[in-house]
Amino acid sequence: MKISLLSATLVVAVGVSALPQVVPGTQKAPALPVQKFRDAGFHLKPLQLNEILAGLVNNTLLPGSAPKKPDVHTFATEAAADQCSNPRVRPEWESYSDDDRQAFINAIRCLMGNGPSGQFGNSHSRYEDFIALHQTLTPNVHMNAKFLYWHRQFLWTFEQVLRDECGFDRELPWFDETRFSGKFAQSSLLSSQWFGTASEGGNCVDNGQFANLALNIGPGTDNTYHCLSRNLDEGASANTNQQVVDGCNAQTDYAQMASCSELSAHAWGHNCIGGVMEDVASSVGDPLFWMHHGFIDRNFRIWQNADSNRLNYVDGVDHAGNALTLDTTVNVYDIRPTVTIRDLIDTKGTHLCYKYQY
Repeated sequence: MKISLLSATLVVAVGVSALPQVVPGTQKAPALPVQKFRDAGFHLKPLQLNEILAGLVNNTLLPGSAPKKPDVHTFATEAAADQCSNPRVRPEWESYSDDDRQAFINAIRCLMGNGPSGQFGNSHSRYEDFIALHQTLTPNVHMNAKFLYWHRQFLWTFEQVLRDECGFDRELPWFDETRFSGKFAQSSLLSSQWFGTASEGGNCVDNGQFANLALNIGPGTDNTYHCLSRNLDEGASANTNQQVVDGCNAQTDYAQMASCSELSAHAWGHNCIGGVMEDVASSVGDPLFWMHHGFIDRNFRIWQNADSNRLNYVDGVDHAGNALTLDTTVNVYDIRPTVTIRDLIDTKGTHLCYKYQY
């Protein structure tokens, strides 16, 4: 898995007339070699199931020595937060109705058709603002214990922008990769009706509602005009199975679990889709990113649910080696206000106010 930044423009509209149409004479975005995405930046070597089950989760995500895990009782009172009265329930994709699926895709495509905020120089649409944000902060929010909390806030922010700017009024879906491990292609998600197929062999996705999506930034630090490409590897997708998820969630320490999560189901999920998804920072260019990170956040929530004390403390360090605390800030460059880990630790708290279908 590697790094890059990219921005996205849709060169062929499918279903939503508001999206920009093909400009006459504009060259169709080409597919870049698969290796370009693999070599774009740092590479995460995913954990194998036998390493997880043998307890060989080598926490390389925590530079230096991780601080001693605080006494959870010390934080219990100050970490406690009011819960919202009516949390949204995020449904798994396969239980999402066709009407809800279309509403979700329409909202994403709406962002792709809306102008950028102007905050990110390389962004050409509101959707690209999210790609640029992720690329900018990737070195800070990957390979360290902030990974799960930052992406939780990032996903929630995306949902709020879909609601506020594109009228999205359904629940945010996620993709249960354990149900389709080793057989992603059999999911309706990866079909020509919805997100497009993934068995493209590194070529452009030319079907589904994101067909011929053109990306202007990435891989790596390059700005190279290219298409949304995928290169499905079912051997890699097999490593998003329930045993892998359970193995990481058997870790009793937050920082160890976060490391295991990033290096297992998270890494395998990106790598198995391939193409744009395999280049960490530019992976937001593939709308499958949101479905995948819903899965990762759901796994995190299951770990938290297993012990109520896990809603009262955090440990590990950030990219600079600073100890995480409940007052550590999490920012999304003011797309939404900066919050703290305390605000994010409970998805049913007043800030986030959601839970998962299961």
